[in-house]
Amino acid sequence: MARTSTYVCSSCGAESAKWHGKCPGCEEWNTLVEERIAPAQVGPRGGGGGGGGGSARRAKALKPVKLADVEAPAVKRLVTGIGEFDRVLGGGIVPGSLVLIGGAPGIGKSTITGGALGNLAAAGRNVLYVSGEESAAQVKLRAQRLGPDALRAPIVAETDLDAVIATLEAERPDVCVVDSVQTLYASGLTGAPGSVGQVREVAGRLMRVAKERDVAILLVGHVTKDGALAGPRVLEHLVDCVLQFEGERERTYRTLRALKNRFGSTNEVGVFEMREEGLVEVADASRRFVDEATRAPGSVVLCAMEGSRPLLVEVQALVAPSGLEQPRRVANGVDRNRLALVLAVLSRHARLQLGTADVFVSVAGGVRVDEPGADLAIALAVASASRGVPLGDGERPLAAFGEIGLTGELRYVAHPERRVAEAAKFGLSPVMSPSDSVRTIKAAVRGALASREAAAAA
Repeated sequence: MARTSTYVCSSCGAESAKWHGKCPGCEEWNTLVEERIAPAQVGPRGGGGGGGGGSARRAKALKPVKLADVEAPAVKRLVTGIGEFDRVLGGGIVPGSLVLIGGAPGIGKSTITGGALGNLAAAGRNVLYVSGEESAAQVKLRAQRLGPDALRAPIVAETDLDAVIATLEAERPDVCVVDSVQTLYASGLTGAPGSVGQVREVAGRLMRVAKERDVAILLVGHVTKDGALAGPRVLEHLVDCVLQFEGERERTYRTLRALKNRFGSTNEVGVFEMREEGLVEVADASRRFVDEATRAPGSVVLCAMEGSRPLLVEVQALVAPSGLEQPRRVANGVDRNRLALVLAVLSRHARLQLGTADVFVSVAGGVRVDEPGADLAIALAVASASRGVPLGDGERPLAAFGEIGLTGELRYVAHPERRVAEAAKFGLSPVMSPSDSVRTIKAAVRGALASREAAAAA
């Protein structure tokens, strides 16, 4: 008897004939969901005397073409009018592309897509907003604070995939926003909206419409409690670009990163600030963070590189005696494992004893930094907090960047000249970085503390 259902992993999309507690593909627990198998459509019987029944027709062979002979016309991108958004996309929206935007609830996904559609509509582009979570009246109430341009975008409130595709075929918009992809459902499948099978079918059919009709579609997606994009992993493989909104709802700053981009770099990042009128792009984020930086012990300015531009952010550290048997290590905005590595190197090579102290490290402003060049700034902030000595010259905080090796050496990182130039623009000079005079973390800590003592004596 033929099977009528299968079990699909909601994390990686792997299929299994029976249910398992752990997915055989990605080894995640409790991710297998039962899906019904659609009856196979048997094609016409092929001719010829071959055995085996001949139920499958013979496909026609294709003629390969050299890549040098393939014509690649120049594609003019659609500029949304939001500079930070366009830069993360690689210069604008590519016609016929499929973009997935994810982020926590309330972080600003609908705000930025609504603002982008309003700017495109004001520029004379044909746009469409498909709302599956809210009614048209609810979307209007939210769009009123974005300005009159946001109200130019036409909207349909629908969750039936067939009706949405029919509307796309009839309207032929240049750009369409679907908010959200987990709310649409295909009537031919039995799963509930948001299930593995439904999301896979919805994304696949929307991708075909985008490529065939040259319609750029922006999909707004949900995230799990761990911050990962909800739905099967095949969803990320189908789309051309995956954008992730980061930040905390209580903070005003938001960062937009490209996790995948077939038409641009994945190293770009956009910085926004949430205000009453919506998301406002922060063109000079370094000035904001430097002006807000404190001069207290445990504060160091990190010269980071976010894509093609330098960014100055404040790294703060707090070291306090621990009353627990196992001291706490809390990291906000940096990788916790990277913090553990820096603390181990400080203890072994800089003779900084932190085994009985709680250590808290945070990047101010809700920004997340993942590059290895943040190691030196983290180490100097912890050393400053541990000794209770502020770094810098009293008026300006110390700026630093560099990677720390396991043997205590300082390693060079990319674009040192651009980092130093960005710090010098705000009067942060000299900058502590790997050099001929500072080659180890021990020398860096001693040099930073010595410079502070010399400034205090003067």
